[in-house]
Amino acid sequence: MDLIYIGVTGWGDHDSLYPAQMKAKDKLAEYSSHFPVVEVDASFYAVQPIRNAEKWVRETPENFRFVVKAYQGMTGHQRGEENPFETKAEMFQAFKESLQPYQEANKLAMVLFQFPPWFDCRKENVDYLRYCKKVMGDIPVALEFRNQSWFIRAYRENTLNFMQQEGWIHAIADEPQAGNGSIPIVPIVTDPQMTLVRMHGRNLHGWNKPNDANWREVRYLYKYNQEELLEWKKRVLQLQTASKEIIVLFNNNSGGDAAGNAKEFQQMLDIDYEGLAPRQMNLF
Repeated sequence: MDLIYIGVTGWGDHDSLYPAQMKAKDKLAEYSSHFPVVEVDASFYAVQPIRNAEKWVRETPENFRFVVKAYQGMTGHQRGEENPFETKAEMFQAFKESLQPYQEANKLAMVLFQFPPWFDCRKENVDYLRYCKKVMGDIPVALEFRNQSWFIRAYRENTLNFMQQEGWIHAIADEPQAGNGSIPIVPIVTDPQMTLVRMHGRNLHGWNKPNDANWREVRYLYKYNQEELLEWKKRVLQLQTASKEIIVLFNNNSGGDAAGNAKEFQQMLDIDYEGLAPRQMNLF
């Protein structure tokens, strides 16, 4: 059966989902009573200890899925910061080992490689993508760009063909059209099994890094309206004709809007998930 999984990025900051006094350690179990999928973003900041993944796998229902974000050292986000690994091979190996609990429980949807705005379309970067794909082996991997050059008219078809030939899942982004450090909506499937959609909001003024110290807090400050979600409903149903599974993750959470928009979108698509965890707040 073709499936659409809807969720959000991370599970810690979505206050509308949790009882007021809920401890951080209990949030994932409660989260999994609302949504069937989540993006693990802690893995971007540090390769996670295996015990963390074991705990998260244990706390979620059997059919729950994780999209695990690739470590920042693997995507070139670290510039001048200390990388705890001596070699690239060691870094990739440690990351792959951290995925084992998800794989053993059949809960790993994919690993997301999200590249930074300065990762542009040139030969050495294409070669690096080949390297990443080869090292990750048969682990499903999704690719999200943040530099417009990959999708300018001269390269768009080549980029999509390359992703298809190399076996990359397309991570389609909805984000502000803010020049070179953003990409347009490119609703094209590159893997017949799976497609990822990431909803970043459309906060044009907050997208590119200004001088404000709280830039990261306001970057995803956006609430999708009904019309925008309907536009995406059409796109997702179209994508579904070419891809067996679609995962849609809302990342527009600077103002706490991601979970609400994800629920709206779920209702709009008339999806009622089976096998979610029982809700804590419904137990009494």
